[in-house]
Amino acid sequence: MKQLTLSISASLLLLGCQTTQQEQSSDLIAANEYIATPVEINQALMADESIDVIHPVADVDINLADDDIHISDDIWQHIQQQITFDIPQNKRVVVQRNWYAKHQSYLDRVAKRAEPFLHYIVQELEKNDMPIEMALLPIVESAFDPFAYSHGRASGMWQFVPGTGKRFGMKQNWWYDGRRDVIASTDGAIKYLKYLHKYFDGDWLLALAAYNSGEGRVKRAMKANARKNKPTDFWSLDLPKETRAYVPKLLALADIVKRPNDFGLNLYKINNNQVISTVDIKSQLDLAKAARLADLSLAEFQRLNPGFNRWATDPDGPHYVVVPTAKVEAFETGLAKLTDKERLSWQRYQIKSGDSLIRIAKKFHTTPELIRRVNSIKGNNIRAGKHLLIPVAAQALDDYILSQEQRLTKTQQRKRTGIKTYHKVKSGDTLWDISRLYNVSTKSIAKWNGMAPRDYIKPGQKLVIWQKSGLKQSASKPAEQVVMRNITYKVRRGDSFARIANKFNVSIKDIERWNSLSRKNYLQPGQMLKLSVDVTNSI
Repeated sequence: MKQLTLSISASLLLLGCQTTQQEQSSDLIAANEYIATPVEINQALMADESIDVIHPVADVDINLADDDIHISDDIWQHIQQQITFDIPQNKRVVVQRNWYAKHQSYLDRVAKRAEPFLHYIVQELEKNDMPIEMALLPIVESAFDPFAYSHGRASGMWQFVPGTGKRFGMKQNWWYDGRRDVIASTDGAIKYLKYLHKYFDGDWLLALAAYNSGEGRVKRAMKANARKNKPTDFWSLDLPKETRAYVPKLLALADIVKRPNDFGLNLYKINNNQVISTVDIKSQLDLAKAARLADLSLAEFQRLNPGFNRWATDPDGPHYVVVPTAKVEAFETGLAKLTDKERLSWQRYQIKSGDSLIRIAKKFHTTPELIRRVNSIKGNNIRAGKHLLIPVAAQALDDYILSQEQRLTKTQQRKRTGIKTYHKVKSGDTLWDISRLYNVSTKSIAKWNGMAPRDYIKPGQKLVIWQKSGLKQSASKPAEQVVMRNITYKVRRGDSFARIANKFNVSIKDIERWNSLSRKNYLQPGQMLKLSVDVTNSI
C-alpha cells in the first residue's frame, strides 16, 4: 500500500519568490564556484525566523492508493522540462541553494508533504498559462504545510492573510477557512499572482516580491529608486530583508529541480498522475463519517481537507471534500446510502432556565445559526422545558485531532523552559498590556498560543505564559510559581477528554495516565476522574 508521510518541521522555513534579473556583473559567479560563508548562511536563514511560521500538527500517513505504485513518470521531470526563468548565479541565490543542497532530508520531507497536492497544483498552473516555477512557491511559503500559520496572520499552504484571502475568494468563518483549503487557496493564489503580474507590467520578479510584502511596499521602493535615477528591477530595490531573501529562495529551488545531479541531490519521486479528487457532498457532513466512507483515518481525512475548522463541513458550503482518486467510487456509493439525518449525529436537549442559543451552541460545539435552522427557530427566544434537536460530533471531540480546538490545545500544552502561568483575558486587555505584566514579548505570547501578535483576544480567553526563572518580578504582578492540587472531577453530559483537558489546562495524556483510561473510550456522565490542576491564580 503506497503511503505518504506528511510531517512538520518546527525549525527552518522558507519563503518564496522568483527572479529573472541579475545583479552587477562583478557579482556573477560560476555555478559551483562560490561557497557561502557561515555568516552569510546565518543571515539568509534569519529572514525565515522573522516570519516565524507555526506548524501546529504532527506527521500523518495518508493512504493514497489501494496498491503499490511503480512511479515511471515522475512529476519533477515534467516540471524540469518547463522551467523558463533565468537563474542568476549571484550570492543571494547561491547562499540559498547551498543550504538546500546540504539538507536532502528537508527536501524529502517537504516533497512528501507535497505529494497529494503537487500534481493538482501543476495542472491548475498549466490551465491558467502560469510559469511552472510557481509550483515551488508553497515550499518557500509554508514548506507545503496547509496548517502553517505565521505571526503576520498568514495561514495555509499559500500563506494568505485574512483580508487578501477574502479578496480572492477564500471564505473564512467558524466552520471553515478557505486559506487552508488546498483547492480554494490554490485558485486564490493563481488569481492573486496573475493580478500582480499585470500590475507590475509583466515582471514576474516584482510580482513575486509583492506576493511576499504587498504591492504597495514594492511600488514605493520602485518610486524611491526612480526619484534617485536608480534601476527599478527587483535586485536594485530597497525591500525588507525577508523579501530580499524570498525571491532568491525560489530561484535556488528552481535551479535544484532543474539539475539536481549537479548538487548531489535525489528528488523524492512523485507520481505524475492525479491522486486526489473533489467529491460534491451536497450538504453538511460529519468528518468522521466522511473519513469512514473514504476508508481513511480521521487524521488522514483532515490532512486532505485542512480547511474545515470543526468536526463537520460548513453547513453553508463549500459542499465538497477531497478524497484519494482511488477511493472516489466507494466514497460516492457509501454517501448515496446515507439519509439526510445520518450525515450528522443528533442529541435531544431540554432547555434549562438561563439557557441561551449562544450558551447551548458553545456547549455542543456548534453555532446558534445551525440550531435555529434545524429547529425552525426565528430570532433568539427559547423557552425552558422545551426540547431542541442538536447536531453533534459522531466521535469524541479529541478524536478530531486536526480541528482548530485540538491544534490550539496541542500548541498550548507544548513543554517549554521556564515557569508556566495561565492568564485569563479580562475586558480591556491587550497583548501589549499582558506582555508588560509578565515581562515577555507579544511575539512570544502569540507563539505559545498559536496566534499572531495582531490577532484579537477576547474576555475569558485563556493564554499560556512562560517566564524565565530568576527574572525580576513585575511591579504590578509577581511572576508566580505554578501551584498544583489534586481534585476529583465528575464528568458531565457533553464532556470529552479534550474539553476537560482544555478546561483544566492539562494534557489528554495526563488524564489517561492518572485514571488508567484511553481516549478511545467514551466518558460517561457521572464518571469520576482524578486530576492534578494548576490553582496558582485561585490562591
